[in-house]
Amino acid sequence: MRMPARGVARLLSGTGLAAALLLPTAVPAQAAPLSRLPAADGKKGQELPGMPSALDPDADAVTCTPASREKAKKQDWSRQRLDLDRLHQYSTGAGVTVALIDTGVVPGAAGLSGRVTAEGTAGDDCVGHGTFMAGLIAGTGDGGSRLTGVAPGAKILALRGTDQRGQASADLVTQALREATEAGADVIAVAASLPRRDAELTRAVADARREGALVVAAATPDPPRGGTDEIPSRTYWPAGEPGVLSVADMLPGGVRPDNSLATRGIDLAAPGAGVVSGGPRGDGHYLGAGASVATAYAAGAAAAVRAVRPDDSPDAVARRLTATAYPADIPQLDPYAAVTTVLGDSGTAAGAERAADPVAVRDTSAADRATDRAMLFVLLGTAGVLAILWAAFALPRARARGWRPAGAGGTDKD
Repeated sequence: MRMPARGVARLLSGTGLAAALLLPTAVPAQAAPLSRLPAADGKKGQELPGMPSALDPDADAVTCTPASREKAKKQDWSRQRLDLDRLHQYSTGAGVTVALIDTGVVPGAAGLSGRVTAEGTAGDDCVGHGTFMAGLIAGTGDGGSRLTGVAPGAKILALRGTDQRGQASADLVTQALREATEAGADVIAVAASLPRRDAELTRAVADARREGALVVAAATPDPPRGGTDEIPSRTYWPAGEPGVLSVADMLPGGVRPDNSLATRGIDLAAPGAGVVSGGPRGDGHYLGAGASVATAYAAGAAAAVRAVRPDDSPDAVARRLTATAYPADIPQLDPYAAVTTVLGDSGTAAGAERAADPVAVRDTSAADRATDRAMLFVLLGTAGVLAILWAAFALPRARARGWRPAGAGGTDKD
């Protein structure tokens, strides 16, 4: 029996609605600038002030990031993507110390009280970025589970790798790495990405690994305000050092932001846009983005693994994080799988062997944009074909009725 014209119309309308719902995902997602903007966490989103990674180096006076007056109303997409609620049933990172090399961490910040060790200037965080990162690694959610860190049972050793305005230097990062090694940190998270290799920094990384620390570093710095079109692909440090887990940021769709700096040697991708955490002043929340934010998530995952597998070497933990990651051109962090998956005798999943040097993975942003355009054309083409089919079916029937609506002055027989 043939379908009535009204049924075809309903089918076409439903197809058009489905296409409309799919089209937003077919358009390349854009990384929003750090300002007051909606989070990428669902249908309505939420508005929060942005957390900068550094302050203006040319400003005459230093003005610290003000306290946020806004609070997140829901759990953001990144924590849902990492499945933290399920992860915490198996590991909270208890007994593990994560050294965080960034702008400093305020020990008494909301959700971090009693969990942070900071000496000297490391306890003063004018920028706020280090405190924001600490919340992603080991924050307790300040009385709720919506905004807990990946490893809320871990401890944070705060170390300053930047000046007061958040500008990193090889000397400061090297000194902080040596302090973390002397303190016996299990995981060392480095938010800084330096454009040139430094011999002392190389030695400090090697010493940290020799003493049993897993070093996790941001694959790139945050993109400059002027854009990235003319910046060639390059390796950043210490992410490029042998044995360092290099982490890049990804959007909810699993792709890198369009304005990401090009680099090679990325080991993992983790959420790095529209991510919510607290700051050094007040109990409000901020939005953060960038490879440094993704690094905090990877460092928290490393702490969760080390808590349940304390005898594993740093290389074994790194292999577990990459072998259990969601398979993609750049493997996507999966903390729950890293903690619970039983690996083979080699300690890695098939095809996931990690070399001593960082794995070279191609930048997929151009291919992702081409795929999105192809999907858009397919959807539009499908809608066009359905429209032609509808016309071929409905027009002869309408002509036979003398162009009268169905059911008006006659019967529409099948």
